[in-house]
Amino acid sequence: MSRRTTLTVIALVLIGISAPGAQQRPLPDQESFLRETRKHLQTDSTLQRSYVFVETRRERKLDKSGHATEESVKVVESYPGLPGEERWERLISEDGHPVAADKLAKEDSERLKQANEMAKRLTDDPVKERARQERELQKNRRERDQAVTDVFNVFDMKMVGREPIDGHDTIAFSLTPKRDAKPKTREGDQMRHFLVHAWISEDDHELVRLDAEAIDNLSFGFGVVARLNKGAQLSFIRRKVNGEVWLPAVVNYSGSARVGMLVTLRRSGTSEFSGYRKYTVDTSSTIAAPADERTKE
Repeated sequence: MSRRTTLTVIALVLIGISAPGAQQRPLPDQESFLRETRKHLQTDSTLQRSYVFVETRRERKLDKSGHATEESVKVVESYPGLPGEERWERLISEDGHPVAADKLAKEDSERLKQANEMAKRLTDDPVKERARQERELQKNRRERDQAVTDVFNVFDMKMVGREPIDGHDTIAFSLTPKRDAKPKTREGDQMRHFLVHAWISEDDHELVRLDAEAIDNLSFGFGVVARLNKGAQLSFIRRKVNGEVWLPAVVNYSGSARVGMLVTLRRSGTSEFSGYRKYTVDTSSTIAAPADERTKE
């Protein structure tokens, strides 16, 4: 019996050693991992400014039970904005119907006019125009850096494990708002109302996925203009494009909001990003719509 007992114990030890959990690599040091991740955190608008892409937006109206009663679909081409300006969007399809060619031509003409006006300002007073552009660039950079700082000011971060996503090893984190957090930005103030789970690529410290849920009501404007209700959800997925940069792939949201004192809006929606291409002055003004949208058209 003692021999059998000994063999049984040895077998159990060997099974334990060979079990997947026992062989799993130890997690990285949280402090150093987050420090490296912070270096890579940038707003997606910053990362996207070198690219053109197609965005397909689906928005659904919901009833009180959360069932969709109506859906709208818009497909837009998105281009980098002129220096110091937001991106330029070109609606090409709505609810499966392509936008008329003459309307697109009119928008293209107006855009060309804006570009020519900027070129003229650069020619007439290049120092003044470049100074304006630099001020806008520095302002955006400061706002981005302050928002990133508030992420670390607002949340208590806890490393919870390693998970594979789309063939990439990621480190999963839970982010819980600190009760005594004192954010310095509007974005930071809004963060305090969300419980967040995030997945960071282990190899290059880039955000791969983020899930957020509102844990209490969140007011916008002056507190009565609009209020996002507790339970609203947001999920955000990024993918590595051309093996070089992580960019938005899919954004999902759902929830209800009170507008004014009486109206309650219930919505869910999805934005899908596709057709990323590096932008140059020679980039065509036409990007192919996703296959499903071309079929509808």
